[in-house]
Amino acid sequence: MKTLYLECNMGIAGDMLMAALLELVEDREASLRRIQAAMPEGVRVTAEPSQKCGVWGTHATVKLAGREEERVEDFGHEHPHDHEHPHDHEHPHDHEHPHDHEHPHDHEHPHDHEHPHDHEHPHHHAGMEDINRRIALLPVDDAVKAHAQAVYALIAQAEAHAHGVPVEQIHFHEVGELDAIADIVACSMLMEELRPQQVVVSPIHVGSGQVRCAHGILPVPAPATAYILRGIPFYGGAIRGELCTPTGAALAAHFATDFGPMPVMTVEKIGYGMGKKDFPAANCVRAFWGETGGLADEIVELTCNLDDMTAEAMGFAMEILRERGALDVFATSIQMKKSRPATMLTCLCRPEDHDRMARLMLEYTTTIGVRSSRCTRHIMRTGRRRVTTPYGDLDVKTATGYGLEKCKPEYDQAADAARRAEVPVETVMRAAMEAAKE
Repeated sequence: MKTLYLECNMGIAGDMLMAALLELVEDREASLRRIQAAMPEGVRVTAEPSQKCGVWGTHATVKLAGREEERVEDFGHEHPHDHEHPHDHEHPHDHEHPHDHEHPHDHEHPHDHEHPHDHEHPHHHAGMEDINRRIALLPVDDAVKAHAQAVYALIAQAEAHAHGVPVEQIHFHEVGELDAIADIVACSMLMEELRPQQVVVSPIHVGSGQVRCAHGILPVPAPATAYILRGIPFYGGAIRGELCTPTGAALAAHFATDFGPMPVMTVEKIGYGMGKKDFPAANCVRAFWGETGGLADEIVELTCNLDDMTAEAMGFAMEILRERGALDVFATSIQMKKSRPATMLTCLCRPEDHDRMARLMLEYTTTIGVRSSRCTRHIMRTGRRRVTTPYGDLDVKTATGYGLEKCKPEYDQAADAARRAEVPVETVMRAAMEAAKE
């Protein structure tokens, strides 16, 4: 199974995800040209090498009319003269504050205007209807448009909740709107190009402290970001600053099929999407692309210690457990108190069979207690195929996953064929294996 794993140890932002995905595609320059061709007029997307803590990756930049969007600053950052946002990111409107124009524009914009905000300047504020219309007109596939509109809808819902207004009343500042559209559409195009069968995202580091925006000082994570991250594992830390942006959170929430640790996978490519700011840790989103191919599920392990059962009685109990649905049953020699030799009986079962199997262990063994623990197991996909050998047609069991393939002849069939041909069973097994490889 083609799997994309996103490591968000330094948060996530739209431009960082875009850069990481660009490092995974077959032809980065061709992908970048397609992205540029899809951008609204006046928007320029570039990607250049970047180094953080000795690690090289890619930094993506969105420029509007030749300039990057001005950023908010981390409040109380130890480098007050460095006012770029740590992720050079894509705030839709300077930290999700809708401009409903019911109050005067007496707030500060991080960029310097040569005229006051008296609403006579040409700045434009777009609502979700305008955003959807703008995305619908882009020269991209319908699937990309659907992804982009869904991601923007998550941001709008979060903005509406943060400000206590209906989604219809949310308006985005034009500059931030174009910046976010560029990041969202680019990431959607790259996801469609890669077409992962599953996307797993690590717990997201959101940073800590406060961030200064156009309307004041907000806690980290910002209210809209926190709303988007509901139900998603995230955490703070010692790094002061906003590491996860609303757009980054929305992209993760939309594309992820699961959140958690990195699955067992055979990695083919690794992409590093670099942020703009420097921290003691490498400021990047790391994307792993590869094959999982196997299956992961949850099982329950039931165990008990036995020192007063005969081997025959224990063997009977094991047979009962297998017959009643255990996935596996096995015995391990152990040594208990006073150096008494004993046996630990282990039963593996599905979670829904937990109570029933524990009851059978209590009933068919001498134990008075059963321990249980839940485990995640990684298993390969199994199958069976027929092969032709000089000793007849035989079944071979197959297992594939995690970039591996295994096969093994059915022993009982090989033994029967060996008896008929009067040859060692190993000879028949080898012939079956050779036929399977061919």
